[in-house]
Amino acid sequence: MRAARRLWIVVAMCCVSSVFGSVAEDLVIADFEGDTYVGWQVTGQAFGAGPARGALPGQMQVDGFLGQGLVNSFVGGDDAVGTLTSAEFVIERRFVSFLIGGGRGQRLALQLLVDGQVVRSATGSNDVPGGSEQLQPESFDVTELAGRRAVVRIVDEQQGSWGHINVDQIVQTDVRPRGYLTNVERTWSARTRYLQIPIRNGAAKRVVTLLVSGREVVRNDMELADGAADWWASVDISGYRDQEVTLRVDRLHEDSGALQNVEAVDQLRGDDSLYAEPLRGQFHFSPRRGWNNDPNGCVYYNGEYHLFFQHNPYGWSWGNMHWGHAVSRDLVHWEELGDVLQPDSLGPMFSGSAVVDWNNTSGLGADGKPPLVLIYTAAGNPTVQCVASSTDGRNFVKYAGNPVVGQVTGGNRDPKVFWHAATKQWVMVLYVELEGRHTVHFLTSANLLEWKPASVVEGDRQGGRYLFECPDFFELAVDGDVSRRKWVLLAANSEYGLGGFDGLRFQPDQERLSGHRGRGFYAAQSFSDVPDGRRILIGWWQTETREMPFNQSMTVPLELGLVSTGEGPRLTFAPVRELQVLRRGTTELGSMELSPGQQNPLREVECELADVELEFAPGTARSLTLSVRGVPVEYDVVRQELVVAGQRAAAPLQAGRQRLRVLCDRTGLEVFASGGLCYVPLPFNVSSQNRSLHVEARGGTAKLQSLVVHELGSAWQRGSKQ
Repeated sequence: MRAARRLWIVVAMCCVSSVFGSVAEDLVIADFEGDTYVGWQVTGQAFGAGPARGALPGQMQVDGFLGQGLVNSFVGGDDAVGTLTSAEFVIERRFVSFLIGGGRGQRLALQLLVDGQVVRSATGSNDVPGGSEQLQPESFDVTELAGRRAVVRIVDEQQGSWGHINVDQIVQTDVRPRGYLTNVERTWSARTRYLQIPIRNGAAKRVVTLLVSGREVVRNDMELADGAADWWASVDISGYRDQEVTLRVDRLHEDSGALQNVEAVDQLRGDDSLYAEPLRGQFHFSPRRGWNNDPNGCVYYNGEYHLFFQHNPYGWSWGNMHWGHAVSRDLVHWEELGDVLQPDSLGPMFSGSAVVDWNNTSGLGADGKPPLVLIYTAAGNPTVQCVASSTDGRNFVKYAGNPVVGQVTGGNRDPKVFWHAATKQWVMVLYVELEGRHTVHFLTSANLLEWKPASVVEGDRQGGRYLFECPDFFELAVDGDVSRRKWVLLAANSEYGLGGFDGLRFQPDQERLSGHRGRGFYAAQSFSDVPDGRRILIGWWQTETREMPFNQSMTVPLELGLVSTGEGPRLTFAPVRELQVLRRGTTELGSMELSPGQQNPLREVECELADVELEFAPGTARSLTLSVRGVPVEYDVVRQELVVAGQRAAAPLQAGRQRLRVLCDRTGLEVFASGGLCYVPLPFNVSSQNRSLHVEARGGTAKLQSLVVHELGSAWQRGSKQ
């Protein structure tokens, strides 16, 4: 059979050669290097007046095209439509090759037409949120069309997410382009803990399916490395001991080494340098590998703080949403345990919360143990709310009756659930995009499994982002007085409203108040069931760590308060007291006058990780600047504003004084002023070369009451064990 097949191939190739002759020079149909689409017919608005020069406004980085220009139908965003049609040409080579990327769909295509009929068609690779804008090589075999007259048409008739297409370098060629294999598989007997997978950041995403004994377990999109890897992701297969595990890849270049380079291991590559990587925050939580965003399921259970989080274990950027899981006994030292929720038939695992069901109202407890219940969004079609539970805080089972809340609209997500003691019921606070408006819906339940609508709070009625996604809802005492309490409705950007709540409806007294005053702080969530009653918040800190095998992190845990001001109660933010355990050495300066041009009193102090506390009275000074590792933290006395690396925030004096606290890690600064009324998180990669500290007054003399520098140690312990 094989000999016969080889003979057929030889005969076929001889026939092709008789039509085309010997291999000839390539013929470029279009390289899109000009300013206009010369020779092409343009309809609609999607393609603009001429080729793009890379990414367009609002678009992710576009890679993989040749030269300076390409076709990019993201002109004005994803909703524009149109076509591009080439001049007619004669098919004179065996193949038509091209580069293609963008969205995937029947209405997004590069087409080859003969006699007005589509005879070949290709599309991009993306049809879900996330993805990559990298163009990939594709080709049509046009052997049978030799001598026919044809045109190329590029079509964008799709709107919404990924409603655009990218194309470049359309060429006729006799050299067979690199081909693809589909549904390529490799199988192992599960006798190690992990399968280790090579990842290349920015590579085309491939659908990788894990099968166990022939049963599909999960699918993920992965940027597989055909050759050298940027980093290695891992699939934990320890739960399938001695079973047959298979990885199936939907599409691979025929010369790709991605599958053959997968390793079955017990020890992961890079473990010897884990948590000591150059851009790893040393007291800000980040995952071992991959991407993280929103904190989820923050709760205290069985003597541990549990931090779940949006996690892509197989990519450096957003996608493949799992729930990662880490625990801590002190809010400082975290142990990452692995992913507890992975995508399923209902969709990827979007954000949510967790509660301890102390009275087992759900019936999900066992042997007298109250269950830890996760409430999350499954972001498929439809988008719904689901639960999972555990009685040991380690092993979680998704509820067989999921979903517990059906779709309100396609934009419903991020359930925050709590027990309302006064009305003896569970309350869910759910973000819902409703007719173009941001709204928060309140639902109630007796058992966490059956929910009914209670009320709706509207955010912006004329656009904007007030109450946009990831709501949190909790009660705080004003000035510590439990007889004066306010409910706080907090949104992803940390804007909040204050008011009353009767178990069904939130009645705001004040709305759209500002929370943090910095950048890169988002989707914060507070911990449930904290034993000492503190309201502790942790947020996604948007630190980009290029060339690292991980990306993004969390802020330090923050204790929240409500204090009276002349404008009404306002939130305060402060680092949790537990961070003091990291202090390794302290330099303390007593009271002193600080004059312009004075020698820096901190000239002999250097540290990488710092906790700096400064209290001063401005005196005649116009400003006072504390520089931490080259990053200026300036207090503008005239405006009573804090300026951190150019980011301005109101920070009023209190009793004629200002108190600053600055936490400095490798991945940025968190700055607190005015008794916590001013909180400025600022994520960026701090220069590794500069460990200096400097303080100076300008325009007059300031009175330093105290200046204390605590050098901090790393919160990471080898092997991430506490």
